[in-house]
Amino acid sequence: MTMMVDIRKLSFINEMAKVGTNGVADNMSKLTGEDAQMEVTKTNFVDVDDISSQLEPGKRVGVRVRLLDPPHGHILILFPEASAKKITAIMLNDVVDDMSNVSGKMARSAVEEMGNMMASGFIDGWADVLGRAIDIAAPQLVYAPAADIVVRTAGLGGDDLALFFDSDLSVPSYQIEAEIYAFPDLEAFVGMVNGIDVTTT
Repeated sequence: MTMMVDIRKLSFINEMAKVGTNGVADNMSKLTGEDAQMEVTKTNFVDVDDISSQLEPGKRVGVRVRLLDPPHGHILILFPEASAKKITAIMLNDVVDDMSNVSGKMARSAVEEMGNMMASGFIDGWADVLGRAIDIAAPQLVYAPAADIVVRTAGLGGDDLALFFDSDLSVPSYQIEAEIYAFPDLEAFVGMVNGIDVTTT
């Protein structure tokens, strides 16, 4: 299978990024009651070895979600540590009166649930555009410097190149920030994109 993308389909790749991030923003808006804003900052084919140079420093907390159906690959939802603490407060607001009593396990569970919800919104957007169901594996909690997480995730596909969807989410009222990275299996993704009828997109 060719790894070349039909040039007529390049706009469709950008549309995939926008549809996915809109799904995330919608889910976040429902949860917080505030207007979440999502921006796709980069959509590039990049060398896996070069990804770390494009990332902000600092540790991140979040989830890695594996796609069980085409286009396979992984989705990453990452939060700066300050945002992760705010997410914990939002998720546990109805069940905990004193946040100082929240255990590390409860906090991790809250972040995992939020990350899974956001990943599901992203993947549901893709599924709608592609006209197929995309099941996901249970989310895996990650906590490390951003570059370490992203480079490791990109490398799981075994390709020298990765399709790098980089998106930023913000919920201004809560001062929550999140980063979303999508690393579909290149061969599967390119095949699906090239199979799209441009007259219907």
